[in-house]
Amino acid sequence: MASLSEYAKVSIAFTVESKYVAVPNEHAPGWTLTEEPVDPPWIKDYDGGEPPTRWLRWDNTNWRLISAFSKGNRVGGAIVVHDSPQLHFLEGRKDLAALWDLRVSPAWRRQGVGTRLFEHVVGYAKSVGCVELKVETQDVNVNACDFYAKQGCRLVNVIPDAYPGWPGEVEFNWMLRLDKGLSSVA
Repeated sequence: MASLSEYAKVSIAFTVESKYVAVPNEHAPGWTLTEEPVDPPWIKDYDGGEPPTRWLRWDNTNWRLISAFSKGNRVGGAIVVHDSPQLHFLEGRKDLAALWDLRVSPAWRRQGVGTRLFEHVVGYAKSVGCVELKVETQDVNVNACDFYAKQGCRLVNVIPDAYPGWPGEVEFNWMLRLDKGLSSVA
């Protein structure tokens, strides 16, 4: 976490051109996502509301920052958290890890960097005894939703109006069973 300010220099911003609408499945657990365009498109920058350095206000003993580099340049990173009672997102569980943040430099997106980072997050979570990984994103982050689904995560919770500062955005919580997920990366 000592390099959090350098980590934060990797842009997490993206253009919102569509969003997902989640509808509960009628005869089975889970959700069906339908993509709808937004008009006009707009830029979403999660760091605009809370830069990553503000996370240092919490006890980050059980936080791990994983970085991706190319030729000495930081091109992405991820933060995984476990056993951090101050974070309600972890539901008070010691066997649940959270992918707190994942970012890839715009020039490096869609080249496998995010997948490798996710594999390392899963490997770390398994190594500390976690059995599930929880991820939060929003309905307006269609690429992230598609990415987490591709990694084997399942959408388990949809929370409308979860963000007072972002009216109209819907919180999506994803879970990955680690005993069924990706293999560990050393």
